[in-house]
Amino acid sequence: MSKGNSRRRYPILALVSAAMLIAGCTTVSPDGGFADVSKLAKARLGADAHVIRSETDRRALDAIIANTLDKELTADGAVQIALLNNRGLQATYLDVGIAQADLVQAGRLQNPSFTFQRTHGAGVVEIERSLTLNLVSLLTAPLAKRIEGRRFEATRLMVANQMLALAVQVRRAHVEAVAAAQGLDYARQVSRSAEASAEMTARMARAGNSSQLDLARAQAFRAETTGGVGRATQEATMAREKLTRLMGLWGNDTAFKLPTRLPELPMEPVVLDNVERIAMRDRLDIQAAKIEAAQTAASLGLTRTTRFINVLDLGYVRNSTAGEPSARGYAISVEIPLFDWGTARVAQAEAVYMQAADKVAQRAIEARSEARESYLGYRNAYDLAKHYRDEVIPLRKKVSDETLLRYNGMLVSVFELLADSREQAGAVSSYIDALKTFWLAQADLEAAIGGRLQASPSDSNKGSNP
Repeated sequence: MSKGNSRRRYPILALVSAAMLIAGCTTVSPDGGFADVSKLAKARLGADAHVIRSETDRRALDAIIANTLDKELTADGAVQIALLNNRGLQATYLDVGIAQADLVQAGRLQNPSFTFQRTHGAGVVEIERSLTLNLVSLLTAPLAKRIEGRRFEATRLMVANQMLALAVQVRRAHVEAVAAAQGLDYARQVSRSAEASAEMTARMARAGNSSQLDLARAQAFRAETTGGVGRATQEATMAREKLTRLMGLWGNDTAFKLPTRLPELPMEPVVLDNVERIAMRDRLDIQAAKIEAAQTAASLGLTRTTRFINVLDLGYVRNSTAGEPSARGYAISVEIPLFDWGTARVAQAEAVYMQAADKVAQRAIEARSEARESYLGYRNAYDLAKHYRDEVIPLRKKVSDETLLRYNGMLVSVFELLADSREQAGAVSSYIDALKTFWLAQADLEAAIGGRLQASPSDSNKGSNP
């Protein structure tokens, strides 16, 4: 057989070979494209993030949890457990694998179609065989792959943003749980003091050295502090359970040990000269929104490219008739834009793009506002906590010491001593609340700017001692 006959016989093979070269050999990676997300977790949170896919991964996770919970649970430790063990976040991680599969699929052409037809009549048998390839998918494959590449990148950023958002939730929950436990411990101290005061006042009343009014006041204070212990217990339980849920723990793992006190207030607050610029530079949701808008614009280009030709198929045809030589040729199938000229699809794509652009602009406005608001809240919370630490608590302690000294010298009554105890308890509780508000404000600021500050609750091993 001559070389020319070979080319005429197998033209479709050359076409398929060219299509395979254009499509490339893109495959799904074993990690589902999650490596970059894991790097972001390490860079921004100092923690590891992995997709749990097998029993081996689960056993490794159990070992990490056991090792972390074997000691006092810090905020960083809680974040590490949540990134690996929160099942909702694990489900979000799989979005990356889904997006990568879409990207790989976009790089592959539509399968060719094979048609076989056999007819017979009047003693004549005719056989028709055809192999058809969609040329539009071949021509638009590179652009479609670039569009899916942008969508894949946007998905990775959004998943990473969900990861950072959960980390902020965990830090807030850890602060609230520690503060609630510290408040419960102080409420119990106040209750024990009130119990002792009530018993002492009762003995004095029986001896005739105290009035029934003083006794009633002491007993009322004891009853109030008992109720305070009940409220503090409920708050501590709820805060601890919230942290437990975010970490995805159950069973024996829920018996983790928290720090007894909140970290001390930093010596100075973190100063951010241009918080808006930092937010626009580092926030992953802003980056993802920009990529999505670019992807929408690219999709609009694809829509315009294919508005007139929706289907363009090129096929190789071979017909055989009994007793006659085989006939070979090709067939082209084109959809005629008689009723649908594609204007509706283009108009829709343009509207979708404008919608995406407006969403990016609005998200940027919101991000700038959130950054400013969070930074002001952070600085105000620091100033308030510092005010309680440096002025209110020392003054309340001085008043308490002077009142106790005068009570021992019989210069003040039990009522004045009890009143001072109430005021001191209120001041200490307010300081704990102000300290909690500061650490929560720091977590909110980190969420608003898309990254960690230099100071965090887990950076200090010292507890606050009001």
